[in-house]
Amino acid sequence: MPHLRIEYSPGLAERVDIAAVCRAAYAAMKEAGIFPLAGIRVRAYAADHCIVADDLAENDFAALTLSVGAGRDKQALQIAGGIVFSAVRAAFAEPLSTPHFALSLEIRIIDPDLSWKDTPIHARLSGGK
Repeated sequence: MPHLRIEYSPGLAERVDIAAVCRAAYAAMKEAGIFPLAGIRVRAYAADHCIVADDLAENDFAALTLSVGAGRDKQALQIAGGIVFSAVRAAFAEPLSTPHFALSLEIRIIDPDLSWKDTPIHARLSGGK
């Protein structure tokens, strides 16, 4: 389960190709080498309503949350997070070149005792079904 959620300010989609950001993040997650392909998900959502910093109209943000299953060591997650963050920084180069953009990435580890799944995709990709 590496699921990446990208929440962004609505005006950002006028400045950046959000689908390209998703593709860049997906490629980086594969490149990291610690996430099973069948578990990778990248989803992006515009915040319908938001206020960013000092409430200037030109302010935008992208807040990324990468939820992962337990069991990977911290160093491996730090390396993988660095790969993903570098890829999305490149995809957001234009807004990052201004003083009106905030980009963040947080990795959250999911407690397996508090997570339920039913995903036949795993079996299909592993050749089981």
